[in-house]
Amino acid sequence: MKKLVLVAAMALGSMTAFAAVPTTLGNDTKITIAQDDYKEIAVAEVPQAIQEALQADYPDAELTKAYVNEEGTYKIEVKMGEQAGHLYANENGEWIEQ
Repeated sequence: MKKLVLVAAMALGSMTAFAAVPTTLGNDTKITIAQDDYKEIAVAEVPQAIQEALQADYPDAELTKAYVNEEGTYKIEVKMGEQAGHLYANENGEWIEQ
């Protein structure tokens, strides 16, 4: 009977060793931010087609900043009341989803 109790205790003891949570070393998290290739331009340099499309589609929007990349895609910052956001358009005033 003593052997049976001893075997049961050893079996339970060995199972608890496997249930332990392993420790991880060097668990450093790296955050990378992808930078876009847009350069800031003056609001007055935004093509007229984009300004007209903005007024037609978002009449209450105010153009606050503008950026352009090498492909001719414009990223504009707009503000509508308390909300602000980015819109993307090509030089013809057509909206682009990104």
